[in-house]
Amino acid sequence: MSATEAERLARAALSCAGEPGSIPLTDEVAAKGGVRAYDDLLGGRSPLSDDLAARVERLDAGAELARAAEQGIRFVVPGDEEWPTAVEDLTFADALQERGGIPVGLWVRGPRRLDEMTEHAVAVVGSRAATSYGCQLAGDLGAKVAAAGHSVVSGAAFGVDYYAHRGALTVAGPTLAVLAGGVDRAYPEKHAQLLEGLAREGLVVSEAPLGASSMRVRFLARNRLIAALSRGTVVVEAAVRSGALNTANWTVGLGRTLMGVPGPVNSATSAGVHQLIRSRGALLVTRPEEVLEAVAPMGTFLLTEPRAPAHPRDLLGIIERQVLDALPIAQAAVTESVARTAGLRPQRTRQALDQLLGAGLVQYVDGAWRAVRDGERGTG
Repeated sequence: MSATEAERLARAALSCAGEPGSIPLTDEVAAKGGVRAYDDLLGGRSPLSDDLAARVERLDAGAELARAAEQGIRFVVPGDEEWPTAVEDLTFADALQERGGIPVGLWVRGPRRLDEMTEHAVAVVGSRAATSYGCQLAGDLGAKVAAAGHSVVSGAAFGVDYYAHRGALTVAGPTLAVLAGGVDRAYPEKHAQLLEGLAREGLVVSEAPLGASSMRVRFLARNRLIAALSRGTVVVEAAVRSGALNTANWTVGLGRTLMGVPGPVNSATSAGVHQLIRSRGALLVTRPEEVLEAVAPMGTFLLTEPRAPAHPRDLLGIIERQVLDALPIAQAAVTESVARTAGLRPQRTRQALDQLLGAGLVQYVDGAWRAVRDGERGTG
């Protein structure tokens, strides 16, 4: 199925004239559909502003779509096969900083299908002023999450975003950038090469039309899309006023999995993440495997908890441990001396010593016993 041409044209006009994430606009289109919202706006029957109506009236939506197509950019709307239905959960999420709602449409650049790219996606976000610790973690997360078949979603910004995308690209894995401005504009400019690579290998997506600049308020709207297009969000580093915390709040509001990577306790760059974990809003994760377990369908990715290598001492009973603790290491001791130190009868002590000898934990030389140092081997 695909949306009608009239619906696409109406939504394109509203997208080009309106502001991304504007709640009056997203609510009006969600309630009426693109065509009726457009007609009511031009007919003076809409609660939307006259300024918006004047901008829409001056627009040639068909020309905008043609201009986009010339650059390999498409406008995806509800009803299209690749429309990501996950963004419709935004209907049930409370607005944040006067932004919210289902996008009127999404401008998409790249060869992959948006619905398939976001079906098992994980967002990796964090500080623009990331430390070397955060950059390394973001790159490792991006590479291993993408290698496992999950798309990595981020915002192509400096710091954590950049390294998350780059990590995915190094393993030829799927990754998607959501921009605050138009997909035809590189922001930041220094990431033009990264964005070109994403457009060739993955996707670049925006709610803002072609040519739109990346204004501060548009990042707030963009953050809700990063959260909505992903099964879960990992915050790698974030200060207490980081924009990544806005994405985290959208993740919680959407009922998606929020994860946080802890940093040094005295690091201001990780203070916001620690706050998320402390408030129990975020699941603490320390490695990619924990992220994969958190976002996978229940029972499909079971993580084995890390454990130290087994030691023969772990298999001992309480009496054998008591006797082993009573043994000297530097010099040997006879059974009676070990028994006195352990507080046991000599016969029971000798039984325990024989078991320890069989386990290679003690040595018996010239009628006396001593504990075996690590790396030594017990002999009888």
